[in-house]
Amino acid sequence: MREQERAGRNEVSGVVHGPSVQAAVVHGDVHIGTGTQAAPDAPPPPPWQLPPTGPLTDRTAEVEALERRRVSAARREHPTLAAVSGLGGVGKTALALSWLHRLRRDYPAGQLYADLGAQSPAGPADPAEVLSGFLRALGVPPQQVPRGLAERAASYRSLTAERGLVVLLDDAATAAQVRPLLPGGANVTLVTSRRRMSGLALEGCYQLHLEPLAPEAAVELLADTLADDRVETQADDARALVRLCAGLPLAVRVAGARLAARPHRAITTMVRALAEERGRLDALAIDGDHGVRAALDLSYRGLPEDAARLYRLLGVHPGTEFGSAAAAALLGNTAGRPGPGHGRGAAHLLDVLHDANLVTDIGEDRYRFHDLVRLHASAMAAEDESAAERAAAFRRLADHLLATATRAETAVDPQHPLRERSYGPGPVVVEEFGAGAQAALDWLERELPQLMAVVRYARSAGEPDVCWQLADALGPLFIRRKHYGHCHTAHAEGLAAARELADRAAECRMLTSGGLGELGGGEHERALEMFEDAARLFAADGNALGHARTLNYQGLAHQRLGRPDEAAGLFAHAAVGLARCGDRRAAALARLNGADVDLARGRPEAAAADAAGARTTLLAVGDSYNAARAAVLLGRIRLEGGRTDDADRWLSGALTVMREAGAAYETARILESLGEVAERRGRRDLARGRYREAADLYSAVQRADPAEAVRERLRLLSRGEAGD
Repeated sequence: MREQERAGRNEVSGVVHGPSVQAAVVHGDVHIGTGTQAAPDAPPPPPWQLPPTGPLTDRTAEVEALERRRVSAARREHPTLAAVSGLGGVGKTALALSWLHRLRRDYPAGQLYADLGAQSPAGPADPAEVLSGFLRALGVPPQQVPRGLAERAASYRSLTAERGLVVLLDDAATAAQVRPLLPGGANVTLVTSRRRMSGLALEGCYQLHLEPLAPEAAVELLADTLADDRVETQADDARALVRLCAGLPLAVRVAGARLAARPHRAITTMVRALAEERGRLDALAIDGDHGVRAALDLSYRGLPEDAARLYRLLGVHPGTEFGSAAAAALLGNTAGRPGPGHGRGAAHLLDVLHDANLVTDIGEDRYRFHDLVRLHASAMAAEDESAAERAAAFRRLADHLLATATRAETAVDPQHPLRERSYGPGPVVVEEFGAGAQAALDWLERELPQLMAVVRYARSAGEPDVCWQLADALGPLFIRRKHYGHCHTAHAEGLAAARELADRAAECRMLTSGGLGELGGGEHERALEMFEDAARLFAADGNALGHARTLNYQGLAHQRLGRPDEAAGLFAHAAVGLARCGDRRAAALARLNGADVDLARGRPEAAAADAAGARTTLLAVGDSYNAARAAVLLGRIRLEGGRTDDADRWLSGALTVMREAGAAYETARILESLGEVAERRGRRDLARGRYREAADLYSAVQRADPAEAVRERLRLLSRGEAGD
């Protein structure tokens, strides 16, 4: 018995670690398990790493585009790869999370997430380290994770080849950083980046660029952030607030968060805080380092130095749009090409800024800033560029616009008296815009907002000579394309600049050119005052030629004021005085103006003689535009005399010239007269077509009264046909 007890006895001495079983006698198999240890063949739990998502405002179209791409790829058992890019704070990650969380049921193997740290102070994440985390999340024991990037990438692709996974690679720096992180198999991978991931095109990446919110959606986001009734009860202030935030979701949320912390504060308080551009970025910050400026600082710090310099100097530009020629001028380069000490060419640097989503592409070689980015670029210029360099950059930009506008002015009106321009130390970049008056007018019109911005800013920037010279160069555009509101503003600034410089010749130039603009805009009394002021200055200086020209202009004002006798006398005196001073062209123009008055006074023979004589002189001096005006008058005289064949010949010849000159208003007047010619000949279809084109052209140059008069002709023509 004692021996049997000793045989079944089990003694343990010392310390036992971990699970153990103590038994005297064991019969059969023994299986040992614990509640904390999985069976050897059980798969690891799927990773669900995506951060939580919040409400998404007005991104339905973008989510639907991503979903269509996914469904199409899944149908063909292909992977889905998409990249969402956009300005910092525009909502890229919010969109990504909102969409990817919806896919959880379709991809049960899990969700992987990595912040690739493109804007991290420590630098972008190492793809090898990210892969190590992914492999561990997929169940690879830490000691079995391969060492090198290539081995880890291969293992990752093998593990994911047969799984249904969603992968979010947030804040990517480059396509090269992303490529090793692309899973195998028909999985979904979404990349977000402040840069455009065009380098992933070879991998079949779908590119989605995210724009700021529309005003209505931004108001909805503000209401969601406030979570009270202030947006509903203060609707106008809410719209003003999101307009100052320029639709940037981060800005709207920051402004809303600041208001939400003060539930009794009116929205208008925040509107006032943001209304001043100088402090807007600071007002759109919360907790010190969370806000629009902090987000844009990260993008700015990630730029190469030459691109960062262009970004700063673009902040000096007072306008809203720019191309490579303007960028080259700011840099001090020749157009688009590198200059000494300035690194890469302007066109390439604009591409760098575009890839970083700091400028928006709006057309062929045309870019603009988001409103808040413009303020940030200006702030960076103030911080990182000296006052002298900012002033020099503005002068180079102004000289670029002045030189190109002057070239366009000459192309539009070669006979226009041109005063020599003055430029800064340079270099002066002149942009190519093509040949002919039409191309020149198109360039001037395209750049008009930028030209006007420089005109308005030049005096305060200490460049009054730029101000009046640029206003002067824009004269032919204002007259041909009827931009009379801009004409008034430009010449008011130019006149103030000329007086600031005490430049009498420039002052007279602004009075006469500006007066012609007032005349075209219907401000006839104001125009007459300006012409009379110029006449007094010319007389005081003994300038007979300038004084004679103002007589012609005064005649035009009296004609518009319904004083034909006074106008006729002034035109006659002007013609004599100008001829005496040797200005044949101006004398012919005064004679042509007199012919117009004679026709209105019922003197067609005298009108025809003067118009024909003026036309001969104008052709001799090479002024085809005004010679065509004389031909129009001759055509009208023939039409009033019932000589429709002669009228058609004169008017048709003038029409060709006016179309080539891009003179829409004058073209419309000729078409209206040609419509009347066709109507008198009984060719109603032709008349109708000419009237319609005339009405459209009148409307295009915002001349509502003549447009309506031509439409009334069309209505009468239609009623006449119905009566027949």
